[in-house]
Amino acid sequence: MEEEPKRLKNLYGFEVREPDKRRNLDGSRKIHDCKMLWQRQHEILGLALGGMSNKDIAAQLGITPVTVSHAVNGELGMKKLSQMRKERDGEFIDVAKKVEELSEKALKIYEEIFDSETISYELKKKTADTVTMDLGGHRAPTVIDSRSVEVTATMDELDEFKRLGHKAAKDAGFLIELPEGEAINAN
Repeated sequence: MEEEPKRLKNLYGFEVREPDKRRNLDGSRKIHDCKMLWQRQHEILGLALGGMSNKDIAAQLGITPVTVSHAVNGELGMKKLSQMRKERDGEFIDVAKKVEELSEKALKIYEEIFDSETISYELKKKTADTVTMDLGGHRAPTVIDSRSVEVTATMDELDEFKRLGHKAAKDAGFLIELPEGEAINAN
C-alpha cells in the first residue's frame, strides 16, 4: 500500500493547496531584514523622484510594477517622496539665488567696462558681444544636426521625384513657366 503524501494544513486546520510563500519550508515565518527593505524603498523613491515610470523602475530593479506602485503610492512612500521633493526644490532655490547674486556682480563689471575711458574699443566690443549674444540668448546655434539618407532609385522613380518636385515648386509659386522662346531679362 502506497503512503499518501503529507498534506499541509493552515493555521485553522484546512488543507493547503500550495505552500505559503510567506513561510520557510520548515513552517517557520520568514524574517525580512528591515534595513534592506527600507533601502529598497528609498531606491524606488529616488528613481521615482528622478521622473522614471513605475514600469521602468520595476524593469531596472527586477521587481514588479505593482511593488513599485505600493512603494510610491503607500502612505509612507508618499510622505517620503514629498519630503524628498521639498529638499530637491530647496536646493534648486538656493542655486537660483546664488546665480542671481553672481549675475548682479557680473552686470556691474560689464557696466564698469563700458563706462571706463581707459579700456580699449576691442574689449568693449567683445564684452558687448558676450552680453547680447551669450547672456541675451541671441547667439546662433553652434550644433548643427545633419542627417542623410541613402536611397537606391530607378530612373523611372527619379523622373517621378523630379516631376513631383517641379509640381510642388510651381504650386508654391517658386517656379514660373515662361512661354516657349521667352526669356527673363536679368538686368
